[in-house]
Amino acid sequence: MEIFRTKSVEQSIRDTEEPEHRLHKRLSAVDLTVFGIGVIIGTGIFVLTGRVAKESAGPAVALSFVVAGVVCALAALCYAEFASTVPVAGSAYTFSFATLGEFPAWVIGWDLMLEMALAGAVVAVGWSGYFSSLIASMGIHLPASIADAESGFINIPAMVIVALLTAILYAGIKLSSRVNLVIVVIKVSVVLLVIIAGLFFVKAANYTPFIPPAESTAGVSGLKAPLIQVLFGITPVAFGVIGIFSAAAIVFFAFIGFDIVATAAEETIEPQRDLPRGIIGSLLICTVLYVAVSLVVVGMQPYSQLSEKAPLADAFAAVGQTWAATLISIGAIAGLTTVVMILMLGQTRVLFAMCRDGLLPRGLAKVHPRYGTPATITLLVGGVTMLLSGFISLGALAELVNIGTLFAFVVVSIGVVILRRTRPDLPRSFRTPLVPWVPALSVLACVYLMLNLPVETWLRFVVWMIIGVVVYFLYGYRHSRVANAPKP
Repeated sequence: MEIFRTKSVEQSIRDTEEPEHRLHKRLSAVDLTVFGIGVIIGTGIFVLTGRVAKESAGPAVALSFVVAGVVCALAALCYAEFASTVPVAGSAYTFSFATLGEFPAWVIGWDLMLEMALAGAVVAVGWSGYFSSLIASMGIHLPASIADAESGFINIPAMVIVALLTAILYAGIKLSSRVNLVIVVIKVSVVLLVIIAGLFFVKAANYTPFIPPAESTAGVSGLKAPLIQVLFGITPVAFGVIGIFSAAAIVFFAFIGFDIVATAAEETIEPQRDLPRGIIGSLLICTVLYVAVSLVVVGMQPYSQLSEKAPLADAFAAVGQTWAATLISIGAIAGLTTVVMILMLGQTRVLFAMCRDGLLPRGLAKVHPRYGTPATITLLVGGVTMLLSGFISLGALAELVNIGTLFAFVVVSIGVVILRRTRPDLPRSFRTPLVPWVPALSVLACVYLMLNLPVETWLRFVVWMIIGVVVYFLYGYRHSRVANAPKP
């Protein structure tokens, strides 16, 4: 069928050489690793740790982070092979076009648009909250009418930070990487300082029992129930060994973002070597930091007494170290700044690839002659993200980011196996080990986590995908460059 026509790897690489669509190659393995750390370390490290320890895993929350890190590592190995074999902007969209065909590629591209645009806006709103809290501690109080779209009218701080980051992204990938490096150094320094300072207040008694006895949790009903409960009647369990895995399904979302490193493939100086290093290196560093923070916070305070909103800051306050609250707020603001920027970077590169292929208006894919960035698309993404963060309450939609990410992981894992079968001749500087077992494990792990998401999230996801299918057949199917290319 025509909708499953594929675009060869060779053609994808040739397209990157077109003068008006050529991105500048300026990134190294260090730049990519820092991008990965920049997008992974956000509020998850400051917030999720306490909530999950208190509600699901107890002190064994550190093991939940390890489990989630392993699940991400399985997907990361698949991304690393693809990104080094097909070093083209677009990440999972481009990989899908080379293996599954045009329509599946469109579906995954549409899915990534949802994931990154919505995530960028959600995180910008979180940034605004931390910023308002920090300046309030200095005696400057912003009215809710201009700093909270939910209880007021508009969220100006969120819109301002998005506008500033859009300008940085517009001005070039190297400037973006330098700004990211500075902010990542700040937030990792804060995280390390918190870990080291917290060690002085750890009590061994707080680690006992390390894995609390299992408890049944009240089943959630209606659209908020996890899909796995609706399909199989499985009610989530808190604590115990099963609780560790249930908690892993939650803390997994603190790792979301490493896949965005792959969207910068086309701007990497030596992609075959540096992309696998950037993807796997950033994931490994963040996993170590997450495990260390979780061990410190549950050691400072009994897990049953941890705060759910600000566990790290409150744990330090409980031992008389109130200075940590301000420090953690600064770390969170720095963390969220880079998360917003890199999510927007990923969004622009996926859209750029889709426009260059003609599935969306091709005129948008022109590269700025001086800055070497997809300028029009950058402004478009920045504008949409500003509107979303400024005027819409996004809390209920945040879980759409999670299902979108997991869906992309599943497609990439399947694609690695298909490309091994259909194009064994392609040079692969990095090879996913134990194919097809590692990709199969990645698919199973991601599907399990997807089943733990609420029914309402699945319904919203299906509606978004139906809209995408309509757009494809009204526009993309007829304007596709692959479809309209001259036949040999």
